[in-house]
Amino acid sequence: MKIILNGQAKQIAVTYTVGQLVSELFPSGKGIAVAINQSVVPKSEWPTRQLSPNDQITLITATQGG
Repeated sequence: MKIILNGQAKQIAVTYTVGQLVSELFPSGKGIAVAINQSVVPKSEWPTRQLSPNDQITLITATQGG
């Protein structure tokens, strides 16, 4: 199935959760925010929230700076 991840097309398995995607890309899972189709997904929903074809997913990582 195809999703759009930060503006880039990506192929993933048909049954894939937000949690699986985050774990694959950011193993620590810390400092990450997720939005699907411009709606923020709370971290508590990541393990059960299934991705759908053509979902537009934005992953944002927190950075430190001054």
